[in-house]
Amino acid sequence: MPSPDLKQMLAALIATPSVSCTDPALDQSNRGVIDLLAEWLTDLGFACEIMEVLPGKANLIATLGSGPGGLVLAGHTDTVPYDQGKWQHNPFRLTEADGCYFGLGTADMKGFFPIAIEAAREFLDTPLKAPLIILATCDEECSMSGARALVDAGRPAARFAVIGEPTSLKPLRMHKGVMMERIIIEGRSGHSSDPALGANALEAMNSVINELLAFRGELQAKYRNPAFTVPVPTLNLGCIHGGDNPNRICPHCELQFDLRPLPGMVMDELRQQIRARLAPLAPRHNVTIALNPLFAGTPAMETAASSPLVLAAERLTGHTAGAAAFGTEGPYFRELGMDALIFGPGGIGQAHQPDEFIRLDSIRPTVDVLRGLIREFCL
Repeated sequence: MPSPDLKQMLAALIATPSVSCTDPALDQSNRGVIDLLAEWLTDLGFACEIMEVLPGKANLIATLGSGPGGLVLAGHTDTVPYDQGKWQHNPFRLTEADGCYFGLGTADMKGFFPIAIEAAREFLDTPLKAPLIILATCDEECSMSGARALVDAGRPAARFAVIGEPTSLKPLRMHKGVMMERIIIEGRSGHSSDPALGANALEAMNSVINELLAFRGELQAKYRNPAFTVPVPTLNLGCIHGGDNPNRICPHCELQFDLRPLPGMVMDELRQQIRARLAPLAPRHNVTIALNPLFAGTPAMETAASSPLVLAAERLTGHTAGAAAFGTEGPYFRELGMDALIFGPGGIGQAHQPDEFIRLDSIRPTVDVLRGLIREFCL
C-alpha cells in the first residue's frame, strides 16, 4: 500500500483528537497521533520507538541512520482545547479554502510532521553520515511532560534540533521563559465592625502586590535584551480571588501571576527572591503566605548566534535568527546538549485560535529549508 501523501497525512492527524489540558474532563490521549506517525515512519524505513510517559501519553523517537550527532526534527502532538461554536470550519476535518489548510493543530503544530516526513523522503535511499530523527512529544500545551521525559532519559543524543513551532518561516534562536505562579494567603475571618477580631488576607495581598510590582521594576531595570520586541522581563498579575462578603474580614486570598524571564535568568532563583521579599509581610499582617508554581515552568532558551545550526538556517531562509516571547520545548533539547532552533510554517497569531490554519504557499519553502538542514548535518 503506497505511503500517504502530505495532505493525506495532515488530514489524518487533524482528524485524530489529541487535546491536552489541566482539566481532566478535557484532557485526551495522544496515542492515536503517535501510532499514525509510527506507522508511516516505519514504512519509510525509520526505526521507531514509542516512549510511554503517562497513561495514554507517549513520545515517538523515529530514527533514520545511526551513529553520533545528527539532526532532530521535533514537534508536539497535542493541541489546546477548542470552542467548536466559534469555528466556521470543522476543527477535526482538514478544509482547504482561500489558499489555506484549516483545522485544529494545522499551525500548532501537527502540520509540521507531514512536512518533516516529506523533507525526509528525499534521503530514504541516501547513506547518512549522521542520523535524522523525527521526534514527537506529548503534553507540550499543559505540562511539558513529554520533553521532561526525554531529559530524564537522556535521549535522543543528537547534535542539533529544529522545533517546528509556527514562526512564519523565520528562525528563532532564543525565547523567554514562562513561569505561572500562585500566592495563597490565609488570614482569619471575623466581623468587619472590629478589625482586631481577624486578619485580613485581602489587605495582606495588597502589600504582596506592591512588592511584586516593585520587584518587576527592579528586574526590568537590571535585565534587558534588545533582540526581543519587549526587551525586558515581564510580570503580569493575572487573576485574584478573595473574600465572600463586605461585612466579613477576608480570611483567604489567592493571586495568580505570570513571569516571563529573559535568557540567563534562573527560575528557581526568581522564586527564592520573591519568597524572600514576601516573608516579612506575613508577621506584619498576622497571616501565612505561600508561593507555589502552577506548573514547573519553561526555562528561557538561547542558542548562540555562531551555532552552525543558526548560521545554516539564516542562510537557507534569508532571515536573521530572532527571538520570541512564547515558550517552547527548545530549552529541554538544549539541556540534552543540542543546539536548538525554532522554525516552522504558520504564524503564532494563528495558534490557539478558532479556524487555525497554515497557508499552502508556506509548505514548500518549509520542506526546502528542512531538506537543506538535513543535507548540512546528516550527509
